[in-house]
Formats: sequence, structure tokens, C-alpha cells
Amino acid sequence: MADDPTPNVDAPKMAPAAALRPRPPSSPKLQKMLDETQGDLTRRAFVWHSTAGFITLLTLSCMRFFFPRALFEPKTRFTIGYPSDYGFGVDTKWQAKFRIWVVRGAAGLFVIYARCTHLGCTPDWKPAENKFKCPCHGSGFDSEGINYEGPAPKPMLRCHLEKDATGQIVVDTLNLYDFDTGTKMFKDAQPASAGPLLIV
Repeated sequence: MADDPTPNVDAPKMAPAAALRPRPPSSPKLQKMLDETQGDLTRRAFVWHSTAGFITLLTLSCMRFFFPRALFEPKTRFTIGYPSDYGFGVDTKWQAKFRIWVVRGAAGLFVIYARCTHLGCTPDWKPAENKFKCPCHGSGFDSEGINYEGPAPKPMLRCHLEKDATGQIVVDTLNLYDFDTGTKMFKDAQPASAGPLLIV
């Protein structure tokens, strides 16, 4: 019977040893870890890397708020030349650089800060229509910056003006003046050397 070539059906089938063992890693430390956690390493590594990646992305997105979007901040106090440099009407040459318009009216010279009082867009000066028109929501302002159409709740703000020792106009965009809706500014203005309206 010992020479019987018939295999024993009840005996468990054995796989070759090479098929049971994974390919040995290059590092002995990794092999030791593999032996200790045999089937758990892949799942644990996936969860760990996913958590670390999520925390990293969250941290980076929160850190974005600490850095300003604007790479250049214009000066808030600057000179724009002499009063005689400006003729009657609206001068737009400082709009791109300082976001202001210089306006000479019947009462004098003043500076409007170029920001719509609705949501802060920069209106455009329309010389053919003699008005400022906001491209965002259609607010309209007359040549003195008084609102008369659209959703803007009040007139545009005016900048503080003064003359320096040489007689040049100094504009301060940190000191802005607010006016009531629909009222013309300084109807009964008196000559002054500084303030929101410069009489020259």
C-alpha cells in the first residue's frame, strides 16, 4: 500500500511556497513591518495618506487668506499738478493710476473717488452723455458724481484736497467725503484752501 500511486483525497492541497510569500522587499525594515501587519498595510497606508493629503490641502487653502491678492497698492496721498492744469469738465487721466477723476465745475475744482456706491465697481465717464455709468449694474451719476439712475444708493465719494507749499493740488484718498442722496455738493460754497472742494 505504501507503493500505491493513488493520491490521498483527504489530504489538503499545498501550494508552492513561492506562491504564498510576497516578493521580498528591498529593505529589511519594510520586511519586518510586512511580517507584522501582513494584510493591513495597504489599507492603513491609504487612510494615512488620504488624511495627510486632506489636512495639507486644507492648511494651504486657509493660508491663502494671509497673502494679499493685490501685488501693487497705489499711494493714498499724492499730487496731481496745479489747478491751472485742469479745464472745465471731467479729467480722466488719473483714473487708471489712482482711481480718481478731477472735475472742474462752476463752483470750483474737486476730485471724485471712482467707485460706484452700489457694489464698488469702477464707473466709466461717458463724455457724449455727460455722465458716469457703472458697467456692473447700470448706476448713473451726473458730472458731479450725484446718483440719478440705477441701484446706487448715494453719490460717489469726494477726496480730501489741499494745496502744498508750491501750489500743487494734494489729493488724499484715505479721507473721503460722503454726501446725501440727490443733493448737489456745496451749493453755497465759500472759498477755501482745503477740503472736499477746492475753490480756485
